Amino acid sequence: MSTPILSAPVDSYLPLRRGRSLVGLIRGNVAGTVGSVVLLLIVAAAAAAPLLAPTDLYEPVGEPFGAPSASHPLGLDDAGQDMRTLLLYSTRVTLLVGFGATLLAATIGLLIGVAAGYAGGRTDGLLMRFTDFFLVIPEVALMMIIAAVWGSGVGKLTVVIGAILWTWTARVIRAQAKSVRERVYVKRTRALGAGHWHTVSKHVFPQLAPLLVVTSVLAFAVAVFDETALSFLGLGDPNKPSLGRMIALASSAGSVSNGAWWAIFYPGMVVTLIILSLTMIGTALEDALNPRLRVSHLSRLHFRVLPRPSRALRDEMQ
Repeated sequence: MSTPILSAPVDSYLPLRRGRSLVGLIRGNVAGTVGSVVLLLIVAAAAAAPLLAPTDLYEPVGEPFGAPSASHPLGLDDAGQDMRTLLLYSTRVTLLVGFGATLLAATIGLLIGVAAGYAGGRTDGLLMRFTDFFLVIPEVALMMIIAAVWGSGVGKLTVVIGAILWTWTARVIRAQAKSVRERVYVKRTRALGAGHWHTVSKHVFPQLAPLLVVTSVLAFAVAVFDETALSFLGLGDPNKPSLGRMIALASSAGSVSNGAWWAIFYPGMVVTLIILSLTMIGTALEDALNPRLRVSHLSRLHFRVLPRPSRALRDEMQ
């Protein structure tokens, strides 16, 4: 999955002032509201997996690839385990890895982006060349190499994804930091003797927070995809269920040839819903926090059709 690209320049994002909560910003956007509801339902179901799961994890309850029935509405997997139970626990692991990787990527990207954009000069050049080194290497291939060498595990997989996913965040944060550094109130603060830490924490970071929120939400979707891809390739934790591992096990067991479409369809659908809902939320936040987007689409402009002039008026105009 390619890294998402913002649809407008990064120097036009509004700060999150008091009273402009994220919930209020999303509520005014239909797509953002739908995405938030879907994501909240998925997160709530995954968090309540021990309460909602009809069976114990890894407990065989029937024949392999048992068809959906009244007792097992989503069917059984290749080991005869209930698909609903596996989906609940697998979604929990995938979301935890995605959230942890996003948090790590946002932290690294913020630190490198602010240091490069605010300091400028040689520091900017060195940090950006370091960032470009990771950008030119395909991220999935690099993650595969690191995960294969380092070993499997949920914590290790989280670090691997987060350690590669920060590059895009660093570049957009750096561009915004360079713009904020040149603004009059920042120069006035530095001229009055304020230190770098005070300037960055009180005047620069509030301008970066909206952009960081948008990039983090979109990076969350990429992290979920990367976790699914790595788990599908066998580089995840073999002792923990995940959506990518469910798809890999069903595929290797011949679910398609056996007509057990549900073994692949349901985990793939959950991954799709998570990524789609996060993309919708990120787009809604970008739309709300970036005033340029409010006038950048003709579909949002309202045109008024003028009435046709009377025949007498047309004769007079001629």
